[in-house]
Amino acid sequence: MSIFSRKSINQLMESTGYRISKFRDEPTVHADPLRIFNSLYGVRLNARRQEHLASLGLPIAGKTVLEVGAGPGEHTHFFLDRGCKMLVTEIRDENLELLKQRYPEVALQKLDLEDPKLQGDEKFEVVYCYGLLYHLGKPDVAIKFMAERCKGILTMETCVSPGDELAVNLVREDPEEPSQAFHGHGCRPTRPWIFAELKKHFPHVYLTRTQPCHEQFPIDWTVPPKTELTRSVFVASMTPLANDTLSEQILNQQVRH
Repeated sequence: MSIFSRKSINQLMESTGYRISKFRDEPTVHADPLRIFNSLYGVRLNARRQEHLASLGLPIAGKTVLEVGAGPGEHTHFFLDRGCKMLVTEIRDENLELLKQRYPEVALQKLDLEDPKLQGDEKFEVVYCYGLLYHLGKPDVAIKFMAERCKGILTMETCVSPGDELAVNLVREDPEEPSQAFHGHGCRPTRPWIFAELKKHFPHVYLTRTQPCHEQFPIDWTVPPKTELTRSVFVASMTPLANDTLSEQILNQQVRH
């Protein structure tokens, strides 16, 4: 940090007839989103998430899909490989550019889930929300919007807080980090809060009986978590799902898939 302030420099320069009105700010350098998403941590976490999603046997193949908070598209290919017609959404411009390069044939829209506005009135058979809800300061607004755009099932993975109370647990996040909250506000809701919020909009809400093979997904919720981030997977549906991998109750004991 310079030992000279703008005021002190101006005092020295006034006798010469010059004055500094403003220091020039350094240009903003945006962090490379692929630095996070292509790291070993990101690649491994996404692999375990997608393995687990495939193991649930949900009716996904050939469906219309709305993916929210897609980032640079690390999950998008999961649905494209299953013949789905997709609308992929993201808030960060740098991620939208990467999505255009990676998936030029896919429909893209910019979407801010803190104040969601989407062109058209299409409803989708699958709404996919993985790794996004906990980066929002208004998760209730996002859930309501996703329900309004869903005519089938919503699949959601998010960080949660342990506990039986109905709590949102707002937190601060660094908006300069590509993997953090765009507006700087996130949350770590409890599983009962998410269940209750989903129930406001979907007749059928489920927790998965299994968890991905990753340490951030606990299988025993009666003991303190061993990791800073604790994750859970939810499924909500407009019609009942006859699926042995799903539970209509919040489980304290789960298993690896």
